[in-house]
Amino acid sequence: MANIRKNEVSGIALLLFVISFVIGIAVSWAIHHPAPAIVGALVGVYFLFAIKVVRQWEKVAVLRLGRYVGLRGPGPCHIIPIFETLSPYVDQRVRVASVSAESTLTRDTVPVNVDAIVFWLVWNAEKSILEVENFIEAITMSAQTALRESIGRHELAQMITERETMGRELQRILDEKTNPWGITVQSVEIRDVKIPSGLEDAMSRQAQAQRERQARIILGQAESEISNSFVQAAAAYAENPVALHLRAMNMLYEAVKEKGAMVIVPSSAVETMGLGGMLATTSLGGAKP
Repeated sequence: MANIRKNEVSGIALLLFVISFVIGIAVSWAIHHPAPAIVGALVGVYFLFAIKVVRQWEKVAVLRLGRYVGLRGPGPCHIIPIFETLSPYVDQRVRVASVSAESTLTRDTVPVNVDAIVFWLVWNAEKSILEVENFIEAITMSAQTALRESIGRHELAQMITERETMGRELQRILDEKTNPWGITVQSVEIRDVKIPSGLEDAMSRQAQAQRERQARIILGQAESEISNSFVQAAAAYAENPVALHLRAMNMLYEAVKEKGAMVIVPSSAVETMGLGGMLATTSLGGAKP
């Protein structure tokens, strides 16, 4: 995370210092007197500390004898050295804070390591400067505390499957806390949830057992449906022997069609099939037609 930028000498101030000093030396050399060089050096030193440049995305507070008088930026600004000072520069772009919670217990007492990312920005530089000593550290510590509290309120399964819900909850908690500081939390994303390796193996075995159980249930349901179909078919054939005879002949046709063999069926077998019994005394010819 980027640190707060402190006061520094700007390029414009350095340029004005050099110009003033060079002009003073030139005038002193022309009139053969050191006074202009001294005056030029003093003016250059004044510019060096009086001219500041605030970048486009920054704000800075001016304090006159310790009292707040307003914000400056973006662009160049002028202060009175000694009497006026500048606060650290406040970056108002969207920033990212990475927070983590290690070995934190969930509601079902499972130790987890959670990594999260917080997207935030300063929307009121005046509040963040005057009301918070170090708002970057405050954001980081608040996010870590809120993350631990949220972990304790959720079970492990919820944290794994409902990361977006947990992120929105964290965003709401942090935003309520940081808004009085002039800071808003735009979003929180749960990046990773790590659990002990032993627990991972146990959960894997449990998931595999559940899948096998579900497969057996589905297979049993299929067997039950098939047996019910057979019962209904048997009842229908018992009431209509002609239908059973036609079904048997169709089965013989399919066998001949698939195997490409000759089937010799005695007349007694046909009569038996008509009564609904088992097919008997059939002879399969091995020779292909």
